[in-house]
Order: sequence, then C-alpha cells, then structure tokens
Amino acid sequence: MRTFASIDEVVAAQGETLGPGEWTTVDQKTIDTFADATGDHQWIHVDPARAADGPFGTTIAHGLLTLSLLPVLLSGLYRIENVRMGVNYGFNKVRFPAPVPVGSRVRATARVAEASPLDPSTVQVVFGTVMEIEGSEKPACVVESVGRFFV
Repeated sequence: MRTFASIDEVVAAQGETLGPGEWTTVDQKTIDTFADATGDHQWIHVDPARAADGPFGTTIAHGLLTLSLLPVLLSGLYRIENVRMGVNYGFNKVRFPAPVPVGSRVRATARVAEASPLDPSTVQVVFGTVMEIEGSEKPACVVESVGRFFV
C-alpha cells in the first residue's frame, strides 16, 4: 500500500502506478444482496439454474456491482494522511470489457492519472483503474474515477 503524507505528495505522484492490490471474491450472496439493493433481479445475476444454460454458463456480477467494488479495491492501494476527508466526485469513463462470473476473484491496479490542487486545502485526483479477473485475459472494469481530498 502506498501512503501519501500529504496532498502535495499526491500531486507529485502523477503518473505513479499503485498496486496490484489484494484479491476480492465475488460470491453469489454479494450478487444477490446487490440485486436486492438495486432492484435488478435479472436472471443472469440471480438464477443459477437458468444462468447455467445461459451465455456465460453461470451467474455473473452486475456491471454496477463490479464498479461499486472500486472503493474497497482502491482502499487497499493507497492512503492519504493529514486529510479531513475524501469524496467520490464522479467518473470520466467506465467500461466493462468482461463479465465477472460468480466465484471469481478481482483486484485492482491504479495509476495517478491527474492530481490538481483546486485551492490550498483541496486536491482533485483522477485514478485510472483496471480491475482484473483472476485467470482472464480481459479486465472486468476499466474506469477513470475522480476523487476530491480536503485538508
């Protein structure tokens, strides 16, 4: 894990690659809980028997569930000390090149793509993140996320 002592260190780290992080398993309980939270109960996610005969041979994680793993995966890559808080400011780009079959393990590698001071107490950081699926040639998700950190 990369520890930044200040937002100035984050700004100086533009171009630096963080990770890869630890593996996280996507199980059926997580998929079902996400389906309940979002109301998206499409059979390719929540019906193992029907999904076995479907295009992926098993249930798969929702794309938005995959994206929602970003905070936990990034939290294993870096920490910024001496900040009051950080907030998710949004996304510039999100793609899901490959589905995440139930039972798969995913992990992230991120690059500090941009880090710009907005004022003396705030920095905006764009992380270019790739979430890989163990054993897959294609990533689960490629995303540019934007965070703001306040001292």
